[in-house]
Amino acid sequence: MAAAIATRAKPRGRWNFRKTWMLHLFLLPSVLLLLVYSYVPMAGIVIAFQNYKTYKGIRGSEWVGFEHFRTMFTDERIVQIISNTLVIAVSKMVAGWIVPLLFALLLNEIRISLVKRTVQTLVYLPHFLSWVVLGGILTDMLSEQGIVNGLLRSLGLPSVFFLGNGNWFQFTLVVSDVWKEFGFGTIIYLAALAGVNQSLYEAAEIDGANRWRQTLHITLPSILPVGVIIGTLSLGNILNAGFDQVFNMMNPIVAGRGEIIDTYVYKIGLLQGAFSFATAVGLFKSVVSLLLIGVTYRLAYRFAGYRIF
Repeated sequence: MAAAIATRAKPRGRWNFRKTWMLHLFLLPSVLLLLVYSYVPMAGIVIAFQNYKTYKGIRGSEWVGFEHFRTMFTDERIVQIISNTLVIAVSKMVAGWIVPLLFALLLNEIRISLVKRTVQTLVYLPHFLSWVVLGGILTDMLSEQGIVNGLLRSLGLPSVFFLGNGNWFQFTLVVSDVWKEFGFGTIIYLAALAGVNQSLYEAAEIDGANRWRQTLHITLPSILPVGVIIGTLSLGNILNAGFDQVFNMMNPIVAGRGEIIDTYVYKIGLLQGAFSFATAVGLFKSVVSLLLIGVTYRLAYRFAGYRIF
C-alpha cells in the first residue's frame, strides 16, 4: 500500500514542478544576486583573523587568530558602543511595537471611511523618505533656531539642544524612528483587525459591553498572535540601531552616546583602514544577530504558531 501511494505521489511532484517552473525561473535572478552580493563576500570574513594588509592580500597577510576579538572585548570604548546600540535598538523595538498597536486601535474606531484612509495615508508617507532627506529636515527643525525650540520658547519653556546632548540625542533617535515607521506597522495591525469576526462584537453589544470592554476582551486577544510575531521577530534586530539614521544625524558632540556598532565599523574600517579589526567587530555582531534570529523564530513558533518551513 505504501509503495503504491509513493508511486502515485512522484508524478504529482513532477507535475507540480512543471506547472511552477516559470515562477522558479523568475526567482532565479534574485537568488543569483543574493548569492553574488551576500554569500560569496562572506569568504572575506577570514581577514578578521589576520593582520590584513591591502598590498599583501588575503593570502599574504599575517594570521593572528583571535587577537582582534581579544582587543575588542577589552576595549572600554567597544563596551560603550555596544551599550549605546542596545539602548537605542531596544527603545526603538519597544516603542515601535506599542505605538503602531495603539494607533491602529484608535484608527479602527473611526467610522468615516474617507477620514480613516486619509489619516492612514498621511502617517504612512514618511516610511518612503530616506534618512538623508529626513536627517536634514530634522537637523533644521531641532536646531537652536528651529521650529521646535521656537515653539518651546513661545510657551515659556527653555530651549533643548536635541542634537547636542547625549541623552536628548538618543531620545530624538527613538522618537524620529517611530514617527517614520509606525505608519507601516499600523497597516499590519489594521489588516489583523479586519479579520476579527464581527459577530463577536454584536454578541458583546447584546450582553451590554461598551467599546472599551469590546477592545479589551475581543480586539486585543484577536490580534495578539500578530503582535507576538512582530515583537519576537524584532528581537533579531536588537543590534541594529539604524545605521542610516544615526550616520545622518550624529555629530562629534554626541558621539559618546550616539555611536553604534555599524557607524563604528564604518569609521574604523573604511575611514581609518583597520579592516581586520572592523571585520572582527562586524562578525561578532553578525553571529549574535544570527543566534537571536534563531531564538526569535523559535519563540514565534512556540507562542504564536508562526513558522516559515
